Amino acid sequence: MEESVQPVRLLPETLKAFLDYAQRAEDSMAQTLQSDMFLWSQADPKRSRRLGRGDVIAELWNGAAPLRVQAGLIHDWIGAVSIPDATLADTLARIQDYDHHKDFYRPEVVDSRLLSRHGNDFRIYLRILKKKVLTVVLDTDHDVSYQQVSASRWACASHTTRTAEVDDPGTSRERIHPPDTGYGFLWRLNSYWRFEESPAGVIAECRAISLTRDIPAALKWIIQPIVRSLPRDTLIHTLKCTRDAVKASQK
Repeated sequence: MEESVQPVRLLPETLKAFLDYAQRAEDSMAQTLQSDMFLWSQADPKRSRRLGRGDVIAELWNGAAPLRVQAGLIHDWIGAVSIPDATLADTLARIQDYDHHKDFYRPEVVDSRLLSRHGNDFRIYLRILKKKVLTVVLDTDHDVSYQQVSASRWACASHTTRTAEVDDPGTSRERIHPPDTGYGFLWRLNSYWRFEESPAGVIAECRAISLTRDIPAALKWIIQPIVRSLPRDTLIHTLKCTRDAVKASQK
């Protein structure tokens, strides 16, 4: 890690701003769960056409820059992908196979494990690799909950419960830092999925709300490429890998 990028600590005020933002977003999403506006991608003909062409689409939720809060940035992205000829059963089975996320979502997911399951509620572990200018490895725990909305629709919400940076991963010198300390390139990540099946296949959508450190002016050239573009890049990668994993299961 570059010596000029100093470790920081997640402040309680920064976390509170993120949790408040996420709660407002969840309250808003709950209002569309049972409505004709279940899928964001289907509300715009241009998005629908792009999905029909096989594109993976991703946009900032509010069409603007990340939200600045005290000592942090909140990133809010939403994206969608079409999985032709897939069923909900295919899609959910693949996504819920958490022990193999390290195979489906590599190289960003280095390791993965299902910690526990109770019905549609899961606790999972992911070791995540973030690489852009600098390389950061994170140990993360997540609570994931699925909800059947109708015969053709499911929703899912995932919340990080622990984020810890890892030095020298996979070596005898490996060190896992205390949670919420380190370089702050990912403090929190909430992912909200929606899946809808039609005769043509499944559309999978993900809204990803994440919290990172802010960007000190003196380090803008190092940190900005990481915290600005990684949320979008990660979302697109996740959607592509989801489609590829489901398609592979159909062979």
